[in-house]
Amino acid sequence: MFGTRCRELIVERRQWLDPNPWRGETDPSDAERVVERAANRLLAKAMLAEPLSEPALPSELISDLERQNPWWRGQALPVIPTFRRWPYAKLRERLEQPIAPVIVIRGPRQIGKTTLQLQLIQSLLDEGVAPGRILRVQFDDLPALARARFDEPILRIVDWFEKIVLRSTLNESARRNEPVFLFFDEVQNLAAWDVQLKTLVDHSTVRVMVTGSSALRIERGRDSLAGRIHSLEVGPLRLAEIAALRGFGGLAPIQTDNGWQDWLRQDFWRELVAHGESQSAVLALAFSAFSERGAYPLGQRLANVSWEDVAAHLNETVVKRVIEHDLRLGARGRARDPQLLEEVFRMGCRYIGQSPNPATLAAEAQRSLNANIGPQRIRHYLDFLDSSLLLRTIEPLEIRLKERRGYAKLCLCDHAIRAAWLQEIVPLDPSRLDAVPHLQDLAGRIAESTVGYFFASLTGLSVAHLPERGGEPEVDFVLTIGEQRIPVEVKYRRVIDPLRDTLGLRGFLEKAVNNAPFALLITRSDAKPVNDPRIVSIPLPSLLIVR
Repeated sequence: MFGTRCRELIVERRQWLDPNPWRGETDPSDAERVVERAANRLLAKAMLAEPLSEPALPSELISDLERQNPWWRGQALPVIPTFRRWPYAKLRERLEQPIAPVIVIRGPRQIGKTTLQLQLIQSLLDEGVAPGRILRVQFDDLPALARARFDEPILRIVDWFEKIVLRSTLNESARRNEPVFLFFDEVQNLAAWDVQLKTLVDHSTVRVMVTGSSALRIERGRDSLAGRIHSLEVGPLRLAEIAALRGFGGLAPIQTDNGWQDWLRQDFWRELVAHGESQSAVLALAFSAFSERGAYPLGQRLANVSWEDVAAHLNETVVKRVIEHDLRLGARGRARDPQLLEEVFRMGCRYIGQSPNPATLAAEAQRSLNANIGPQRIRHYLDFLDSSLLLRTIEPLEIRLKERRGYAKLCLCDHAIRAAWLQEIVPLDPSRLDAVPHLQDLAGRIAESTVGYFFASLTGLSVAHLPERGGEPEVDFVLTIGEQRIPVEVKYRRVIDPLRDTLGLRGFLEKAVNNAPFALLITRSDAKPVNDPRIVSIPLPSLLIVR
């Protein structure tokens, strides 16, 4: 269309000019260049004269987008929980003063990522941001998108949004000091989502917030989005959040942001213990609630609902959703075995806080499923579960690029998931644990898993474990901050043997190559501290309010 119109305008131009338009030109090639330049100018005019055509989106997809964005029509958002999780203030600040154009929030399913998005959108609307400057797309709730199967869905939806809702380009809106906010939920399941976002932010001034429940797929997008992404991991509720949600009173963490240099001070951890003691009443209530219901928002929000009902809902909306939906398809669309995924997750729950040999797990899976399953396949399926953030596989420590032999330690995101899936409740609260002494050892494994997942979920912190090897005792976790390391041992029992229970920590401290200035011993709240100036004893509840 534009080429035809251009040729018509060139003909008209020739009629306006001298019948011999090239008089005075000494080189025919110069005349050709003049024609080409004139054609380009007229083509640009013709393009500007043409009305913009509406981007082609299926009508049912447009209806879904309008339903997900009711503020476009002046309608109210869905009812949103009033309780705001800890990332809310940080994310609100990043929207106003972005470090990078794309903010990525990752975390397991059902921990409140969508709620965070809706709360942020409501706050923007309350502060007067025009509804047409906000687009939200929940990609795992768009069946019309799956049926449409068009390429680059993010870019096509944004094209449609610009022309039909915003009625301006993203850049024009930004130049008017009216930036556009794009919220994409569960975007990682789209093919080439990272490339599309890169194209979008490279050519448009816009603020993008992305959520995802697949760490693997989000991490794969980092290379394409290098320099354009600011990421934040959000796990289950922290103790301070449980206290606020349940109305127990204020419970302040000792840190609200990354302060890794403080972690390298031994006095910081002693201050943490004193900080916990100063809030002992509220801290005890919050930890007791955590022991009973875990840290998923659903379990704490519905404290009056029976545990059986909560457990059934967690199984359906978290575990089965991950296994049957998020992890079902592998590379090139090859389906993974859901029965094996379930079995590997079940073994992860049973071996919580331990480092099982994949060959052992493979033998168990063979007996359970009556199938030929090898250790390598078990490793792959553990990696898939790790990518869903349902559990974290803590790898063995490497020192001076020499990998320590051993197997990954399995840490679940929340012991409530284990209780729901295995239908086995193991309390962590000391008073309740004393009533079931046969569960003491298992409670210790769950406490170790809790510590490992907590450390692993802190963005920017490197955590590993040191397996037993060559007569050297194991160390549950090793934190690496810069050039220094902090060994961490979890001994969740009332009576601590000051020699036997600290053997691994003392051995680690005494090796100069480890560069470890001190060690941490995580205990029950009623355990006595050990008498070693290099080792700081920290009750588990106090550790969980470091952030």
